Amino acid sequence: MNGKFVKTIVVAAALAAGAGLVGAAAPEHNHGAAPAAMKLDHGRKWSTDAPLRQGMSEIRARVEKNAEAIHRGKFGAGDYAALAGAVEAQVAYIVDNCRLEPAADEVLHGVIAELAGGVEVLNGKRAGVARDEGVSGVVTALNRYGEYFDHPGWKPVH
Repeated sequence: MNGKFVKTIVVAAALAAGAGLVGAAAPEHNHGAAPAAMKLDHGRKWSTDAPLRQGMSEIRARVEKNAEAIHRGKFGAGDYAALAGAVEAQVAYIVDNCRLEPAADEVLHGVIAELAGGVEVLNGKRAGVARDEGVSGVVTALNRYGEYFDHPGWKPVH
């Protein structure tokens, strides 16, 4: 993992552990600013770029591919870890390649923080929290992404 991704995940995990992520956003690129609220761009969804759309589509596809096994209780610890790794890889790709305007980037950091919280649970790093709840966290992040970002053809994940 690169340093920027690790720093983003560490900050996001701290936010997830300390403040809950519903409606929270991660810090700006300097990773030291106060969290910004999730917001639209003057009532419109934020523009996206190809790397962001690709990464989020890959995360969504991985979740949907495994949804039936998860719902049936046929997903083991290794499966959750593999899903977490796939989400982490796509978040790293997004962080390395996505170039949004600063205000949109702030909102995206909120989505990334939610993804990081889901990954933490998928990896079994939260005592007393079942790993399948990490999938719920990732799904929440995917749906929040669709609420705030203009991604043609994006549909909510159920």
